Amino acid sequence: MGAFFSSLGKTITAGVVLLVIILLAVGAIFGDAGARLGDHVWWAFVMRWLHVLSGVMWIGLLWYFNFVQTPSMPKIPDEQKPAVSKVIAPTALFWFRWSALSTVVTGLLVASMNGYLGNALMLSKGVHAIGIGMWLALIMAFNVWFIIWPNQKKALGIVTVTPEEKAAAAKMAGMTSRINTMLSIPMLFCMVAQQNVGM
Repeated sequence: MGAFFSSLGKTITAGVVLLVIILLAVGAIFGDAGARLGDHVWWAFVMRWLHVLSGVMWIGLLWYFNFVQTPSMPKIPDEQKPAVSKVIAPTALFWFRWSALSTVVTGLLVASMNGYLGNALMLSKGVHAIGIGMWLALIMAFNVWFIIWPNQKKALGIVTVTPEEKAAAAKMAGMTSRINTMLSIPMLFCMVAQQNVGM
């Protein structure tokens, strides 16, 4: 059992298999598989699930950086810091930036599949809450790809720069990450609030 759960790939596969078993066991949710697979509502739901899954990873990593890694770095002895900056941070940033992109793409697809994409982006009545959430998420994703990631490459030594540029890049990446943490609070509220506003 320990060998099975020591593999992330096997663990994720087991999670997907468990989901399928649950869906099959609760026929009211899954229904007739053949009929549902061609159903627009079913695929819109699957896309929403992928959107939530991506968003959990994105915001989870954002909060990990801001609540755990950044505050812990000053407490780590200097000789141990390369383990974080050379191994953990680059891997976390990989999943961070790609989950941000996945969250945005799946969110736009959900909005398009459900017919409210344009209205939400225009902040039209009835979908204004989700629209505000979408704009905040787009700003945050822009920050991830065009400010945080380029500066983190310098700060972590992935791109060679002068010590002064490295310090400035670390400061810019950290400040932008804090801005994204701030934006994540109203963004998540708006995403959930839309359920009460109605579409």
